[in-house]
Amino acid sequence: MKAGWEVVPLGEVASVNYGTRVVRKRDQGSLYPVYGGGGATFRVDASNRSDCTIVSRFGMSVDCVRRVDGPFFLNDSGLSVSSVDGQRLSQEFLDAFLVASSPDIYALGRGTAQKNLDCDAFRLLPIPLPPLDEQKRIVAILDEAFEGLDRARANAEANLADARELFAECHRVALSSCAGAGARVRLDAVADITSSLVDPKRDEYADLPHVGAGNMETGTDTLTNVQTAREEGLKSGKYLFDRSMVLYSKIRPYLRKASRPNFDGLCSADVYPLAPKAGTLDRSYLFYLLLGPGFTEYAISGSARAGMPKVNREHLFAYEFVLPSIEEQTRIADELDAMMQSSTELEFAYRCKLADLAALRQSLLQKAFSGELT
Repeated sequence: MKAGWEVVPLGEVASVNYGTRVVRKRDQGSLYPVYGGGGATFRVDASNRSDCTIVSRFGMSVDCVRRVDGPFFLNDSGLSVSSVDGQRLSQEFLDAFLVASSPDIYALGRGTAQKNLDCDAFRLLPIPLPPLDEQKRIVAILDEAFEGLDRARANAEANLADARELFAECHRVALSSCAGAGARVRLDAVADITSSLVDPKRDEYADLPHVGAGNMETGTDTLTNVQTAREEGLKSGKYLFDRSMVLYSKIRPYLRKASRPNFDGLCSADVYPLAPKAGTLDRSYLFYLLLGPGFTEYAISGSARAGMPKVNREHLFAYEFVLPSIEEQTRIADELDAMMQSSTELEFAYRCKLADLAALRQSLLQKAFSGELT
């Protein structure tokens, strides 16, 4: 801490104000957004706060501090924090301090499944108090720096979106390029489900990796956080699959989840292990077909009436499409593999850029409130 700076409990220089409970009702207005600990949920015709920083009380995350501009309604799941003496603590300095202190505030949360803020401990959070002119200088430096960071972040986010859109368009064009170069077939003529349900508790299956819809990422071939059946404590029946198959999640088909595992294992009963018929349907071509816009639109059309949208087996296998030669399928799949690899590398680069910008922002905030910002 910089010499000469006073450090006091937050509650000594700031007022912590609870929001007001509000229940969503019909015809209650549409003028002002309602905020709590998270983003805006619905709207009402009355406001009780304007242009201030709020802190989540319930279901906290590391982003438990949020700045809201303009009038809004703060419900009782959030707190607003305001300076009680503008000559001792500027509101702008306080707002920046709260954002910088998000990790420390989150650490004050109690509970495991859902962290709830210990408000008494929050009021004891130490806040540095440089002289008022120093507070204003720090805020001005941060504002200027953050303006540049925000521009850089917007550019990185736009580039990330462009990379995704480019691959999606290449994907669409590649599949449509063979529309007139093959016979029209149903999926059940070229693929099947040959697996049966097995008991994951049995020793011969318990140490196999298990893949569920939650392990599959939208529109990619990436699997995350895969564990064995024993590690997950699975009890209900699961499908066996091998590395010749394509896994397709039948839940919420608009999420476009498919995978080509490079290992043998078990999959959830909500995942179809599709076995392409050798010499007729290329495995990778099937993977890209299932992720394509044509099949996705078809899958959604057959699942919209369900409370939990699912693609049933009959609808899945009734899908009709033009099947090019096996050589052409392989060529198209190889091209899409190369494009997906390039797209993945671009996305990784832009995600790293965004992470670096976030880290730089946090570093600037830490320096500002330790007296290192010059």
